[in-house]
Amino acid sequence: MSKRDYYEVLGVGRGASESDIKRAYRRLAVQYHPDKNPDDREAEEKFKEAAEAYSVLSDSQKRARYDRFGHAGMGGSAGGGFDPGFTNIEDIFDLFGFGDMFGGGGRRTTVQRGADLRYDYQITLEEAAEGKDAKIEIPRLETCESCSGKGTAEGTDPETCITCSGSGQTRYQQGFFSVMRTCPNCSGKGQIIKDPCTECRGQGRVEKKKTLELKIPAGVDSGSRLRVGGEGESGVNGGPNGDLYVFISVKAHETFERQGSNLYTSAPISFAQAALGAEIEVKTLDGEETLKIPAGTQTGTVFRIKGEGMPALGGRGKGDLFVAVTLVTPKSLTKEQRKLLEKLAEVEDTDFEDEGFMDKVRNIFS
Repeated sequence: MSKRDYYEVLGVGRGASESDIKRAYRRLAVQYHPDKNPDDREAEEKFKEAAEAYSVLSDSQKRARYDRFGHAGMGGSAGGGFDPGFTNIEDIFDLFGFGDMFGGGGRRTTVQRGADLRYDYQITLEEAAEGKDAKIEIPRLETCESCSGKGTAEGTDPETCITCSGSGQTRYQQGFFSVMRTCPNCSGKGQIIKDPCTECRGQGRVEKKKTLELKIPAGVDSGSRLRVGGEGESGVNGGPNGDLYVFISVKAHETFERQGSNLYTSAPISFAQAALGAEIEVKTLDGEETLKIPAGTQTGTVFRIKGEGMPALGGRGKGDLFVAVTLVTPKSLTKEQRKLLEKLAEVEDTDFEDEGFMDKVRNIFS
């Protein structure tokens, strides 16, 4: 399923201001928060979808890239299929000061875990059968080396916000309720950077490309997901890195169709081979295998070759290869072939009704 437009998700126009985006996300976050919708899978997905949209549109650099290229612009190389589809939600309500509303006590911390990342990787059926060592390149936010993630110029440090005393939140009294809101002075960071780092422009992180070695196990199928711990984006203010999730897709094969660990294919045979029996060579993933065709074989008959399918993920045996034989009628005949077939026609039994032929015909058209 394709991703929805981030502006559509938040219900704002493309010219929406930063405050409009934050207000729209706040409304959706309250509406679909898991604490308000226990065991509601749909609400949980909408909550995550809104969080993902906000994580992009609230970041000026990411938003500009998204406005220009759409979802494709959030990736790296064209062949990589990078997608920032995983977003931290642990501190979302702290970000908006909803702690008291949902029993969180207004907790606020400036240390945040880095975002999880998604990478789509396509392989062939042969590679899926054998396993593969691959190298992938991912774009991600890494801790700025120039300022060690502080976001300040060399020789300076962030200053504690005097409005919230470093908590990142301010308390407002509304009737009987005390509500925590994001500090308007420091935007919830608890600190003010007066002299930002020129490398990261005060963000503490910069976008870089990282090459990783990936071991794809034998037996993977489309939809298989590999987790690479700690290879997501760097955390904020010393927070831990997120994780990288690699989603596998397997290309369609010109010869084999896969269903689980079993493979399916077809093989042509002649009338003589079907009538008299024969041995034919059948293509497998490992080469060729001899298949014995018994006399009297009908077109569409399926034979099984054990152990010539796909390996089960985790090394627990292999599936089977199923071969459907198809009787091929020649389009042109030599004189000798025609004479032989004419002689056969004179002596062959064409009364198929006794063998259930007419019953089969009736079943087809019934």
